[in-house]
Amino acid sequence: YATLFRQLKELYPTLKLHSLGPPEIAHVAKLEGMSHIEVLTKLKEAGLDSLPGAGAEILNDRVRRLISKGKCGGQEWLDVMRAAHQINLPTSATMMFGHIETIEERFEHLVWIREVQAEKPEGNYGFIAFIPWPFQDDGTLLKRLRGISNNVTSDEYIRMIALSRIMLPNIKNIQASWLTVGKAVAQLCLHSGANDFGSIMIEENVVSAAGAPHRFTSKSIQEAIKEAGFEPQLRTQTYQWREIPQAMVEQVINY
Repeated sequence: YATLFRQLKELYPTLKLHSLGPPEIAHVAKLEGMSHIEVLTKLKEAGLDSLPGAGAEILNDRVRRLISKGKCGGQEWLDVMRAAHQINLPTSATMMFGHIETIEERFEHLVWIREVQAEKPEGNYGFIAFIPWPFQDDGTLLKRLRGISNNVTSDEYIRMIALSRIMLPNIKNIQASWLTVGKAVAQLCLHSGANDFGSIMIEENVVSAAGAPHRFTSKSIQEAIKEAGFEPQLRTQTYQWREIPQAMVEQVINY
């Protein structure tokens, strides 16, 4: 991975590498006989810009043993993020809910995320965003073998966004997952605690393979935000504002 990251940065110096995730870091650390912070330091030196919150699912290990037993445990996921925060590597946190977890386990997940964020060194990035999304069940083993389907209603998702804003006062950005809930619900989430509509995705093939049908272009995502009563703002991975390129502005005008 370090060699790959260096080659990518040599070929594309402006490319931002938001790559891997705590389960991958935990696995590499075991293979190399290294600590999480040693692995992350080497990857950061090689060009890793930020660490996504992949593989969080629900952090309670009762749930993880049943739905993602091949991934690291919940506490190790959190430990990887602690290590990333120590070296000021920006991260995001996620929650995939609406399958076999209890309401208490959802709140437990939020509490643990909040606690890890509270431990980060002063001035370091820590978790720059939290993104909850409902379980996508189409074609999954959970649905085929155990009959477990997505049980999250639109109203429940909107309430989860609101609860995330209340429960995570030390995480500035709450993102609505338009990819899994669609335009109308995501627009309502902007009025319910979310300040981030997500981004355009190219060749997204994880939740799409599990049935997420929603699509946006640079034109339609800006229009959806405006329809909801807000002003679209382009940002970097670390939530720095960027000027919208003129080509994107013209696309919206001509839409």
